[in-house]
Amino acid sequence: MSEKLNITFSICITIIILSCIGSYQYYHTQDRQLMSKNVTDAIDKGIDPLSVRCAYASEVDAVCVAYAYSSKTPDFQPAPTTKVK
Repeated sequence: MSEKLNITFSICITIIILSCIGSYQYYHTQDRQLMSKNVTDAIDKGIDPLSVRCAYASEVDAVCVAYAYSSKTPDFQPAPTTKVK
C-alpha cells in the first residue's frame, strides 16, 4: 500500500510542477505576442515604438532607463505642501 501511495504522490507532484511550468511559459508567450501587436499598432499610428516596448520592460532594462532619462518630459515639480499647525 505504501508503494502505491508513493507512486501516486510522485505522479501528482510531477503533474503540478509541469502545469506550473506550462502556465508560466504560456503567460510569457502571450505577453510577447501582445507587445509585438502593440508595437506594430504604435508604428501604424506614428507613436514611438520604443516607448511601447519600455511599457513592458522590467526596471533593469538599460535601454528603457536611458530612454526615460533622455526623454523630453519636463522636470518633476512636487506639489506645494501646506504646514498643519
